[in-house]
Amino acid sequence: IGQLSRMLLYGLLLLSLSFWTSHSVFKIPLKMFAGKFNASVQLDLRPLRKNQSAVESGLSLASDPAGIVDFLDMINNLKEDSGRGYYMQMVIGTPGQTLDILVDTGSSNFAVAAAAHPYITHYYNRALSSTYQSSSRGVAVKYTQGEWEGELGTDRIAIPQGPSGTITINIAAILTSEGFFLPGINWQGILGFAYPLLARPDPSVEPFFNSVVRQTGIPDVFSLQMCGAGVSASTTADPAGGSLIMGGVEPTLYQGSVWYTPVLEEWYYQVEVLKLEVGTQNLNLDCKEYNSDKAIVDSGTTLLRLPGNVFSAVVEAIMQTSLIEDFSAGFFDGTKLACWMKGETPWRLFPKISIYLRATNTSQSFRITILPQLYVQPVTDIDGTLDCFRFGISPSANGLVIGATVMEGFYVIFDRAQKRVGFAVSTCAENGGVPFAEIAGPFLAEGVASDCTSGVPLREPVMWVIAYALMGICALVLIVLLILLILPCRRHREGEITDESSLVRHRIK
Repeated sequence: IGQLSRMLLYGLLLLSLSFWTSHSVFKIPLKMFAGKFNASVQLDLRPLRKNQSAVESGLSLASDPAGIVDFLDMINNLKEDSGRGYYMQMVIGTPGQTLDILVDTGSSNFAVAAAAHPYITHYYNRALSSTYQSSSRGVAVKYTQGEWEGELGTDRIAIPQGPSGTITINIAAILTSEGFFLPGINWQGILGFAYPLLARPDPSVEPFFNSVVRQTGIPDVFSLQMCGAGVSASTTADPAGGSLIMGGVEPTLYQGSVWYTPVLEEWYYQVEVLKLEVGTQNLNLDCKEYNSDKAIVDSGTTLLRLPGNVFSAVVEAIMQTSLIEDFSAGFFDGTKLACWMKGETPWRLFPKISIYLRATNTSQSFRITILPQLYVQPVTDIDGTLDCFRFGISPSANGLVIGATVMEGFYVIFDRAQKRVGFAVSTCAENGGVPFAEIAGPFLAEGVASDCTSGVPLREPVMWVIAYALMGICALVLIVLLILLILPCRRHREGEITDESSLVRHRIK
């Protein structure tokens, strides 16, 4: 009987554990806003309209060595899609106001439109929420594209299909912005999933996911499946975008093994890149080049962004490897789209691109590979005759960014509890059963430095510490000067100092 009781108790324990585990992972649907692109406004179509009577559609390809590709000049330079991104639905305040919010692993503030704007349909009205509390603190954030200013406060939020109940979180109410909300967007705010060190105006503002973990007790893990591979910016309706998993990992969203790379520093999700390959060609750059001044995983960045020297080396290698002769440099710098006749498959003309990341076993690495279907991206079609594509890689002045161009090929796990980011091939990045991404390893991390990040510029939080330390030293020096200025006055009142240009008057604030 005792043994039977122990078996029943063990069974109940396993049942309760499995119940808790299954209910601590929440699958939240994402939608993708593919951006808006108007070919008649944003492209110079004159090369195609050489002779209206020559082709019934009025289109004629410009001459080129291969005879199959045409390059059209961008009128408005296409560096990023207009508002392209992945968003989720949230209910904010009491009574609840429903808004669509971008998911961004490259920032730490939760910010929503709190005033009317010509490019958004609705906004969060703080006056209508009985649970909103203002902190009377101002806040401002700048992104690679766009910026905003507003006021900090707190309110309750609920997430459809997310953790049950309401959660009180910090909210930045966006009152003014520039280049942040763009024409035709379907979202009204941004949800930063990065660490407190990136929070504005300072790290005391607890980020959204930190609040969720603290208040609900779910594991400190989230993961993303972004299913936008092959979706054109001229798509009329927002397609299904993928999933955000809170509290763990969903095995049905990936295939094969998961490979993890350490998070080097908890601000961005900073990782260590060991090398890049174009096709089978190693770029043979010093690994510090890839990590200058950082390498991060950021769902809020559309493209794969590379430091200047790395970008140039990648372009040169692609041009050497590509099957197209005299391929236009404008395609690579974002000033031209490459257009092929419908039915052509341009991806066969381009090589794979591989990024080697240091594994959790630091003597090893693993390789994530994207096929051309991920970085030669459809933008628009013209008169039903041509399909036009852009280059999904761009140069960066502030580090290597593994953005949506790469992430759309993988199921990406942000395991904050164990300070690591995981990659596995996504189940939604494929065509006809052929995946657009590959992953392989382990490889010996030989031939590279033991630390590819040493010698990079100081991180921003370190700069804060140095700045505050210097201000403290300056304040101490000024106090000493003030004492020295006052003491003589007590002994010689007739020589009172009234010089308004003294250092004391112009101290650092």
